[in-house]
Amino acid sequence: MIQKISLFLIAALFFSCRQQAKPVVSSEVPVIVPAFSADSAYHYIQGQVNFGPRVPNTNAHKACAEYLVASLQRFGAKVTEQKVKLTAFNGNTLDANNIIASFKPDEPQRILLFAHWDSRPWSDHDPDPRNHNKPVLGANDGASGVGVLLEIGRQIGLQSPHLGVDIIFFDAEDYGAPEDYRGNSTDSWCLGSQYWTKNPHVNAYRAKFGILLDMVGAKGAKFYREQVSDYYARNIVDRIWNTATNLGFDKYFINRSEGSITDDHLYVNQIAGIPSANIIQYDPQSEKGFGYYWHTVNDNMSNINKETLFAVGTTVMHVIYNEQ
Repeated sequence: MIQKISLFLIAALFFSCRQQAKPVVSSEVPVIVPAFSADSAYHYIQGQVNFGPRVPNTNAHKACAEYLVASLQRFGAKVTEQKVKLTAFNGNTLDANNIIASFKPDEPQRILLFAHWDSRPWSDHDPDPRNHNKPVLGANDGASGVGVLLEIGRQIGLQSPHLGVDIIFFDAEDYGAPEDYRGNSTDSWCLGSQYWTKNPHVNAYRAKFGILLDMVGAKGAKFYREQVSDYYARNIVDRIWNTATNLGFDKYFINRSEGSITDDHLYVNQIAGIPSANIIQYDPQSEKGFGYYWHTVNDNMSNINKETLFAVGTTVMHVIYNEQ
């Protein structure tokens, strides 16, 4: 996933994770929120990783798309595939596929959840230069967000919230120019979301808000308030981080602004006009801002932690199920 830190200003049921969310104290009639299964989310992440790197124009990419579509259809969603040819920064034509799952498609009030499902073609941040042309497996960077949303989709299929929900798996997010590229690389990232925001699957598509999940599976991950999100969707960021705190997940969701990131939510905010927040792992103490395995050959299942998945998935589900 992701370009870099910028200065941008503005099939089966699985046992739930043993970790328990702290109950929310409220004077209102409580909303029944289904229990998020971290075991299930982990299974969906492993399912993607088993195909290998999901780089556009590869057999693994095509096979994973079929897996994602079949999973979402099994959950009862109306699935739309946006199969398009996109031009990468280097002139390559990418056979891309934005996969869109709509629950309660006729409901006018909607919530948008999204993640990217492709993985990076180059391990350009790997400490070993010999690995720089090898593709990234993308267990955390890509598959983790998709895995959490697949589990949320499964739960929605069993018990729907009041509003309609759209889950979009954007393609070609991670085909941005590598570190050593010296040509024009403006807007070379997030090609799938750039396309969808200009060509939505439903004419004049609107949602009350959106939530992006990116790199949400690592052990001890910290999710700070991201600055693009705060600029366009501060009230949504407030809602997410307050919900996490009330559930006892404040060690993951740090209520402090850190970093501005070029990611799919940038285009959903700027072009589609849907206020969207990004839940993304960030480390202000590291050189690159992300995990040591980011954009390296080491982004594998060893980095995925069920407690982190549980914290993120449970928080997002409480936000959407409590939305009226």
